[in-house]
Amino acid sequence: MLNFNWLSGVSQEGAKMIFLGLFILIGLLVLLIPREYIFEGVPKEERHWYMNLKLWAWIVLGVIFYTYYIF
Repeated sequence: MLNFNWLSGVSQEGAKMIFLGLFILIGLLVLLIPREYIFEGVPKEERHWYMNLKLWAWIVLGVIFYTYYIF
């Protein structure tokens, strides 16, 4: 069995900050993905700004971040 008693000393505010920090870290890692890798196989003339998966990943992370920030 897993023993998570060591987490009992972490406050709710501390846990919230840890998760918000993780979301920021994930967002920074998303920025490192090369644009050419995202659009691999899509001709240059058919690439549009709304097809960029970095944008959608940032939007989803932003919504989750804001939800965690509020609650």
